Amino acid sequence: MKDKQLHRNKKEWVKKSVASALLLNMLCSSVAPVMAYAESGQTTATVSTNAASQSAMKVPSVDSIGLNVSSAVLLDAATGQVLLSKNSDVPLPPASMTKMMTEYIVAEQVKQGKLSWDTMVTTSENASLQTGSKVFLAEGDQHTVKDLYIAMAVGSANDATVALAEYVAGSEQQFVKMMNETAQRMGMKTAYFINATGLSRADMPEKYRPNTDRETVMSAMDAAILAKYIVNDHPDFNQFTTIQSYKFRPRDKAPIVNLDWMLEANKSIPNFKAYAYEGLDGLKTGHTEQAGYCFTGTAVRNGMRLISVVMGTDSEAHRFTETRKVLDYGFNNFEEKQIIAPKSTVKGVEKVAIKKGKETKVPVVTDQAVSFVVPKGTNPTNVTFTTKIDDNVVAPIKAGTKVGTITYTYKVDGTNQTEQRTVNLVAAQDVDKASGFRLFFRSIKNFFVDLFDGVKNLF
Repeated sequence: MKDKQLHRNKKEWVKKSVASALLLNMLCSSVAPVMAYAESGQTTATVSTNAASQSAMKVPSVDSIGLNVSSAVLLDAATGQVLLSKNSDVPLPPASMTKMMTEYIVAEQVKQGKLSWDTMVTTSENASLQTGSKVFLAEGDQHTVKDLYIAMAVGSANDATVALAEYVAGSEQQFVKMMNETAQRMGMKTAYFINATGLSRADMPEKYRPNTDRETVMSAMDAAILAKYIVNDHPDFNQFTTIQSYKFRPRDKAPIVNLDWMLEANKSIPNFKAYAYEGLDGLKTGHTEQAGYCFTGTAVRNGMRLISVVMGTDSEAHRFTETRKVLDYGFNNFEEKQIIAPKSTVKGVEKVAIKKGKETKVPVVTDQAVSFVVPKGTNPTNVTFTTKIDDNVVAPIKAGTKVGTITYTYKVDGTNQTEQRTVNLVAAQDVDKASGFRLFFRSIKNFFVDLFDGVKNLF
């Protein structure tokens, strides 16, 4: 009997031990994330989607499309997401793709009201002495900023480019300083400019060459970054880049013809229709003996704008046929998917604390949509987010006031590539400041709540 009793006691002890262990494990599992949140001030979660998981199409390798270029890159214009890369960080002579920086700076000057498209520019000696592509400006000639800009963007005119650069900065070399500073601000890692045109140093007018033996260089990635700034900061860029021909002077026998054969509008031009590409509306060609034939192109389809760069192709035609391969790779294999709509409530972060307000918490939403470019057929369920909330939100505040940020992270299916997007969390409604009377009684209430919690924790 005694042995049986001991056996029963032992079984009960084992059951209780197992139950205690399971309970402890459950408690630890539930408490750990809360403790992590309290210590870090951030939350991490997985974004759920209602779409059923699908099998994404297998994206072909870059090698499979047989690019005959020195370097190439393909970006999504909205996010900067890299979809294709071949030697894209190698600095190379960019030839007249350099003029994209001149275009950007001049467009910025107009945007900021520092000059207008109707401003008259007088041609200098330096501008008149330029070689290569030009509109044959003579020293003292006067033309509007707009006419010179079109000559630069459409016909790649070196003389028009220098005339604009000197008008903006006083001299070409002062303008070059602006170019290099802007490149640094944009995050262009390899770009270095010695002139506004992309000409080699030896082809510049001798009197106006810089005191350096360096040459202009820019990687395909940097060219794409520059193009991204152009299309996003100046979405009307294509009012110039889509001009097929332009008569610079009434007396000119022939118009300037756009060097971009891939313009969609060229599908009705016999000489160019074989190169015309659906949705393509820019951006800039380039050619020198050192650079070979280059092209930065951009096209939009189904709301997705891509930017392609090819450098070092072996002919005028091949820079466009290689660009077609790059853009086809993007449009055939990828699509844009919205993960979060604008003004969305984030699960787990529906409200944040606010001090001195009539309410103690304010509802928050995202300030804009979040999208990723994904392989076609993909429903990106493997998206996580991390929030960072301002711990000093004080009333009064207006709807739309930033109260934190949320960063979404997406691991691109089938690759080691990880993409991130950060948007603001903003107040969804106004919150007025509470009266002194309300704040006084709230402080008393909080005092007794804290006191009760302190006493309770003693037991």
